[in-house]
Amino acid sequence: MVDNEGLAPDNSTKRTRVQAREITFSKLVQGEMQFQVPLYQRTYSWERQQLQQLWDDVMELVDDRLEDRPTAAHFLGSVVLAPERVAAGGMQRWLVVDGQQRLTTLMLAFIALRDRHRERKADKKAARIHDLLLVNGYQEGDDHYRLLPTQADRDAFIACVESSPKAGGPGNVGAAYRFFLDALAEGEENSGEVWTDAVETVLGNLLSIVAITAAEGDNVYRIFESINNTGVGLSQSDLLRNYLFMCLPNRGEQVYRTLWLPMQELLGPDNLELLVWLDLVVAGNSRAKQSEIYRDQQKRLEPLSQDEAALQAEIASLAERAERLMRILEPEREPEPELRDVLERLSRWGGQTHYPLALYLLDLVDCGRCTAQEAAEALGYAESYMVRRLLAGLSTTGSNRVFMELPKELDKDGSPAQAVRHFLSRPKTGARVWPGNDALREAVRTRPFYKAGRVNQRFQVLRRLEESYSASEPVDYTKARLTVEHVLPQTPAQQWLDMLAEEAEDGESPEELHALLVHTLGNLTLSGDNARLSNHPFRRKQEILDSSALRMNQRIAAEERWGRAQILARADELAERAVRLWPGPIENARHADDGWAGWKELRKALRAMPSGTWTTYGDIAALIGTHAISVGSHMRSAPGLHGAYRVLTADGRVAEGFRWTDDEQLGDPKVLLEAEGVRFDAVGRAHRSHRLTAGDLATLLGKSDSDEWAPAQEPDDGQETAADRFTTQLRANQTQETVDGVLSALRFWEQQGGYRAYGKAEETSCFPTLEASAARNARTLWPIAVYPVTGTVEVVLQHLKRRPPFDDEPMRRELMGRFNEIEGIELAEAKLDLRPSFPLEVFAAHGEELCAVLEWFVHVVALAEARRPLEDGPAAS
Repeated sequence: MVDNEGLAPDNSTKRTRVQAREITFSKLVQGEMQFQVPLYQRTYSWERQQLQQLWDDVMELVDDRLEDRPTAAHFLGSVVLAPERVAAGGMQRWLVVDGQQRLTTLMLAFIALRDRHRERKADKKAARIHDLLLVNGYQEGDDHYRLLPTQADRDAFIACVESSPKAGGPGNVGAAYRFFLDALAEGEENSGEVWTDAVETVLGNLLSIVAITAAEGDNVYRIFESINNTGVGLSQSDLLRNYLFMCLPNRGEQVYRTLWLPMQELLGPDNLELLVWLDLVVAGNSRAKQSEIYRDQQKRLEPLSQDEAALQAEIASLAERAERLMRILEPEREPEPELRDVLERLSRWGGQTHYPLALYLLDLVDCGRCTAQEAAEALGYAESYMVRRLLAGLSTTGSNRVFMELPKELDKDGSPAQAVRHFLSRPKTGARVWPGNDALREAVRTRPFYKAGRVNQRFQVLRRLEESYSASEPVDYTKARLTVEHVLPQTPAQQWLDMLAEEAEDGESPEELHALLVHTLGNLTLSGDNARLSNHPFRRKQEILDSSALRMNQRIAAEERWGRAQILARADELAERAVRLWPGPIENARHADDGWAGWKELRKALRAMPSGTWTTYGDIAALIGTHAISVGSHMRSAPGLHGAYRVLTADGRVAEGFRWTDDEQLGDPKVLLEAEGVRFDAVGRAHRSHRLTAGDLATLLGKSDSDEWAPAQEPDDGQETAADRFTTQLRANQTQETVDGVLSALRFWEQQGGYRAYGKAEETSCFPTLEASAARNARTLWPIAVYPVTGTVEVVLQHLKRRPPFDDEPMRRELMGRFNEIEGIELAEAKLDLRPSFPLEVFAAHGEELCAVLEWFVHVVALAEARRPLEDGPAAS
């Protein structure tokens, strides 16, 4: 026997002396004893993969034995045991501190083997297993069983031992029992009873376990903690549960059965972890980290560790909060209509930012310290804070911390709603800026709302605005297939540009005006007619929108035309509705800030631009939500702007009004750009392949929305398919030679084993897609995206950067180089991590060369799949 010391942490008050020995399973469990899985252990979790792995190991040993080959014991791992009290009749109890999965699995295998013996009338063999390994024949009640799992698994396990009708029922215990029954029956059918006897010998005598036992009176939890808090994978809530029930030696069974287990079953593991973290935050720990829940909770509860009644009260309080958390996660559980409505809106908004405040407010409601209406008003201010920041284009960074601080602010007398409003209105820079009414109105007019936040958040803003019209027959949003759509299209046909040219101001191109207006809230609506709206002229869109059930669409359809004046007028109307729907901060609370947030974003964009690229004043304006002229004026008056020389006019020229500040004087911007690799033509215009659009800038700032351009398989619901829409748009906007070249290349792609996927935006883009599904890491790749209306082809290097083998930079460079060898294509090296494009018309004259690049792409992916490392494949046995 080997003695080992030092398992206990250094801060333990008592050194724990443990002993370790190697032993077979049958010898470990024989005798008058019981192995009890403590309440704090996880439930049985082995599934088919783990069971099959064990069975494969057993089968190797069985084959060796049947072939009379030398057979060495197979090491299964360790179990950690701690002695409990000796029961009446001398039975020794052991707590299974670690290793319950192995013990439970082997017990279930022997139960199945016993039942297999019974089925073939080998009663003596069955009785031997039952009496020696499964039960204590002279003990009653729970003491009758050699293994007593956690309460959650106990009924299922005992049903198997007792061969009750519920044996082999649902859950992992029942599934494991059925797995072994099936394996034994199949093996015996193939190899006879000798094989079954060999299985019994292997299970009982050739599976080796290291049993680690502690001395009586040792701190068992310290052993468990030292083993399982060092990477084995117990969750923070598991560790807290273990600690609590080790401190409840007398009340543990009752508390676990009546409080903890129902709470655990109500929430599930992930939400239980969430609750334990929220419990800390609501208690006033605004710095609590979800990765350190156990440490912080243990520190908080340590003074109560010797008071079982106080710990029981803490668990009861946690169980009450579990019910409240479920009202946040599933708002339909909330009985009060007004409070339920705001919880539903916040739930649809997504994220967990509001959880600490919502849970604390439900605490106050349930204990009678505030009414449901007051709680709803307070959450309404929280909703307004998030919506107004989204509309103003402010970052969400830091918002979680703001809401984690709120419970402490509410722990005072007075109205919780006013406390929330005062706190969020308090002057502060950065995360706690709550835009006022004037700032909101200006943002709605100018900010590119379509680029803000997440898709579902933009949808919820428009939904709430639509609901504010109080239509007599409200839309059923659970059934309507609505998406956020542009009225002035993202890819305007010439008719739209001609109309915008009539409204453009001096020095403003129709393209710049389009970029300024297209993504603002005034130009956005909800519709289920994405394909029908497309980039049609406004007259056609009027007909579609007029038939819509949405009031906002009917109001758009009532306009004679749709240009700058109409978009701004609608923006003003929506802004006034927003002011009423989402009340703002206290008016006299002035926020300290470093000027308009858009200028900060401008500086960030300039710093994010790679060398060898340029952009326009209009692109910057579209990104930050202002006018190109305003951008130019600001840049002239703001000294020291990094990369200011990379901002050019719409046609790629250095602006006439560009000048350095006195302390800069860095030289001719054109010379600087040429030094970086930007080419200029004879009349001083920068080559457009180096230009960064507003979308490129958003990507560099981490604000791009992949939903705008990622492909999606579309179900065939009897409507016009995406493939049909793509072909229709292609034929309507490109020459016949280009159409033929594109369709021929796509057919070639399919011959190489790929398929076509399509985008979801108004312009139905096509993605030649390849499935790379070797081993376990299935993924899709596509080299290009074809846009039939705008007539461009994007080389999606941004997408490929995250997918092997093109996550290797030289591979992306080679792909770019192969495209650049084709006449008419010039992809700027500076866009290696973006989505550079070339004209679709290249397919007309160079289709074969493009197909050669696509063929190379397929070959490279196939070769990479063949070289995938073994660890990506199926787990080794």
